[in-house]
Amino acid sequence: MNTAGNTIFSILDFLRRAEGLKSTLRSSWTRSGRQESTAEHSWRLSLFALLVSQHYPELDALRLLQLCIVHDLGETINGDIPAPEQDGSKAVQEREDMRDLLRPLPRDMQGEFMALWEEYERAETPEARVVKALDKLETLLQQTQGINPSGFDYAFNLGYGVKYTGIDGIIRDLRAAIDEETACCLHARQKG
Repeated sequence: MNTAGNTIFSILDFLRRAEGLKSTLRSSWTRSGRQESTAEHSWRLSLFALLVSQHYPELDALRLLQLCIVHDLGETINGDIPAPEQDGSKAVQEREDMRDLLRPLPRDMQGEFMALWEEYERAETPEARVVKALDKLETLLQQTQGINPSGFDYAFNLGYGVKYTGIDGIIRDLRAAIDEETACCLHARQKG
């Protein structure tokens, strides 16, 4: 088989493996009362980035979307670890899982995807810092609108991701609006 044919099969093999992200559950709940998948989170994060990209004409909008799509791919293998349960080893495990997941792809594609994942993980570029902030904000937004379990800790969310969400006025304004919704959820929970 020719090289193009091998690449096609490699891409299809990778996509079959990545399909697992559709079944990888997160600690967020939808407003219909079911757990959200990591694929759903990544989709809405991509939509979020597309919507705010107009406020960042100096940034590469395609790069924003690439980072959104790749940022949680590694969770396909060992799942998502909720923020309150993370012990600092999440990035190490996810890096290993990314390498495993990418194995079917040609080396150049593996390198491209790993570079995107590393860029996001390190928040080393303006695009990665915006996506990292939006990732935290999308999670918080979902948790204000989902039907969460009775013991859900809204107070934790008021401090979650703060180190990433102070990068500029747009992100701070988004954070303030979502924090206001979170505070309302917390107040309603305490009242009821």
